[in-house]
Amino acid sequence: MSKELINSHYYIVSTLVILAATGNFFLQYERQKPTVKDFVTLAVLSAVAVVSRAAFAMVPHFKPITGIIMICGIAFGSGAGFFVGVISAFVSNFIFGQGPWTPWQMFAYGIAGVCAGFLKKREIHTMPQVLLTAVYGFCVVLLIVGPILDTGSLFMMANVITKETAGAVYLSGLPVNAIHGAATFITLLLFCRPLLEKLDRMKQKYGIMNER
Repeated sequence: MSKELINSHYYIVSTLVILAATGNFFLQYERQKPTVKDFVTLAVLSAVAVVSRAAFAMVPHFKPITGIIMICGIAFGSGAGFFVGVISAFVSNFIFGQGPWTPWQMFAYGIAGVCAGFLKKREIHTMPQVLLTAVYGFCVVLLIVGPILDTGSLFMMANVITKETAGAVYLSGLPVNAIHGAATFITLLLFCRPLLEKLDRMKQKYGIMNER
């Protein structure tokens, strides 16, 4: 069997694994029995995330979308964060173009929401807390989200995967991920606290995303 055919199998299998993982997260969230109000709230947040990505389309690699997804994860938990990440990635690609990279982006942005969910129980009111949250967002993009996207690029770009081609893809992705991380840092620094305050009021007033 040729190396090209083997690598195409790797790409197909990896994409199927990502789709299966995405479906698993959706099933887990569905078991929480979200209400119509919950879905409407997540749909609105997904729309905000899509707009934030489209608004900076002219700035290469600057994507505030991940910051918005992480704010959702902080406010409502990992399941909601993953949902918003997957939906916003899929919908925004109707603007930027659908392709074999879409499942990778859906999964990567969803994982950003999952990572943000780990901060759900933490207080984020003071400026030092906001700053630490922004730094956390930068690290999530640089160390997790970016490498996932780079792995997708590796499978799509390289006919034969070697240490050299992998190293070249991941190294070339570092500045891209740094810009993406900076956008996430700035978004969390500027909007994390005010948006969380508004979302907390919505939770209390309308019973959105109550623990079930």
